[in-house]
Amino acid sequence: MRQFKNNYTQRKQLRIRRETIERPREPPPPPPPDPAEELLREWPELGAFGVEWVKKWLVLRERLIEIAKVLRKFPWMVEVKRQRPMSILHPNMVEVYVAKDGSEACLSLNPPKAFCARDGSVREVKLELEFKRYETHEEKTREVYRPKGLLAFATAAKEYVRIL
Repeated sequence: MRQFKNNYTQRKQLRIRRETIERPREPPPPPPPDPAEELLREWPELGAFGVEWVKKWLVLRERLIEIAKVLRKFPWMVEVKRQRPMSILHPNMVEVYVAKDGSEACLSLNPPKAFCARDGSVREVKLELEFKRYETHEEKTREVYRPKGLLAFATAAKEYVRIL
């Protein structure tokens, strides 16, 4: 009698195991997408700064998108950032200036050093600007700067609009 009970319980356990094994399993739900990876997929220009930097500053998503829009507008800036790795502490330190006549654009990652492009060539310059006034540019109120000191005389008083 005892052996019969043991056989019965063993068969029952085997049947339960078979049912659980044969039961079709639902795949586990996919993990939630990583917000930093989504942002990089949408704005691949930010990849020049590095994935870890984007993850660190994801809380400033709107600022990162502003940076990406400018980098998309001026693709040479992405190449400059990739070729010259430097640590950038905060996204608000990234500044972009455009000459009012459109002849020059400058990317400043660590002030006062900047990279300026004119006629397709990029060079590193020391950009010292002083605020002059506010002006409407690309449907936004922007700051207008002029070179400071002796540089103002050397550049024929070119004005720059800060777009970022």
